[in-house]
Amino acid sequence: MYQNRITLIGFLGGDAEVRTVNNATFTALSLATKSSYKDKKTGKYVSHTEWHRAIVWGKLAEYAKTLTKGAHLQLEGELRSREYADKKTGAKQRIWEIRVDSILKLDRVEKADAEEISNEAELTEEVPA
Repeated sequence: MYQNRITLIGFLGGDAEVRTVNNATFTALSLATKSSYKDKKTGKYVSHTEWHRAIVWGKLAEYAKTLTKGAHLQLEGELRSREYADKKTGAKQRIWEIRVDSILKLDRVEKADAEEISNEAELTEEVPA
């Protein structure tokens, strides 16, 4: 009947931050997604970067805290909003966050150095019969 599900693919804007509030520890991520379109008047492409705040709890937060700036990720979770009082003005602020329940790292495996590749080639060569 209802569904609150969001999937984002983007890059981390900074290293993961571990935070503690009311004796509860979580990991906060800042994910950038990008979209672009062609401006009809100028014919040039215009790009827009959107920043998303993602919160990770529990055991997944242990993994999330190892993520570093520039990591290419797919995050899945639930979109949540919350209100808080601004410390300076006292005005109520509403922010939107993704409560993450799945992280998929999309980075490619780093290239092996030439020595590792040559060792693998020696191991995989067939012996003539």
